[in-house]
Amino acid sequence: MDAGFWRRVADALGTTVVGSRSVAGGDINLAYEARLGDGRRVFVKTREDGARTLFSREARGLSWLREAHALRTPNVLAVADANASEPGFLVLEYIDPGPKERTFDETLGRGLAALHRFGAPSFGLDHDNFIGSLPQPNQTRETWPAFYREQRLEAQLRMAADRGRAPESMIQDFARLFDRMDALVGPPEPPSRLHGDLWGGNLHVDDRGQPCLIDPAVYGGHREVDLAMMRLFGGFGARVFDAYAEAWPLSQGSAARVPLYQLYPLLVHVNLFGGSYVGQASRALRAALSAGG
Repeated sequence: MDAGFWRRVADALGTTVVGSRSVAGGDINLAYEARLGDGRRVFVKTREDGARTLFSREARGLSWLREAHALRTPNVLAVADANASEPGFLVLEYIDPGPKERTFDETLGRGLAALHRFGAPSFGLDHDNFIGSLPQPNQTRETWPAFYREQRLEAQLRMAADRGRAPESMIQDFARLFDRMDALVGPPEPPSRLHGDLWGGNLHVDDRGQPCLIDPAVYGGHREVDLAMMRLFGGFGARVFDAYAEAWPLSQGSAARVPLYQLYPLLVHVNLFGGSYVGQASRALRAALSAGG
């Protein structure tokens, strides 16, 4: 990034930036470690073609998770929305990675249960946000089946169809799924406070060897969504899920609902990357329908 960008960061922090280096930041954003004139190190995310409110919504999501006092999230130090000529950015405390503490998996499982149990005011959120670089609508609904169908699956399916990535057979199978949604989602539960994008890349091991959640796509929803995504791409040990169930047992039939709740992140990946995710989403869709009998 150019000198003007770093001046904006420095002004937002009330100090100077004396150096920076590029660090791993995932597939979506550019990421840097910056050294400040007051001796601190900070983590800076930016994206030259990002949506205007991308980083301010992420900052709100981190704060929303922190309210539960369940699992660590990095402190937000500064944030700026993009404008017509300048990219937005998000500045977080820099957390050095460390080796996992012996009880890491148990801490994560029990902490996630506490986060979910802390709850949310509704199914949805009082503002829209993003999952990756894609817009995530969060208009509240009275019931979980309505929210999951309309604000999650239908929204992503329309996007996939518009991009030519949803075969007609997939669209027809989703129509069948939507007709049966009330019976497929499981017993009614109050809305949980969800991370919303909980794959292994969004779990950090902090300098104390403890779990730290990053890059959320928060909303109030069914807790099995986070758990299903954790199983989608791997990276979480069996002890995490066992510790979660000890702290807050899941409702009967939860294992059969995993494909249903993996459909949303799979559709997101269809829209972000296409390719093999189309077939993977179709297989999960058929499994969700089969699980419902």
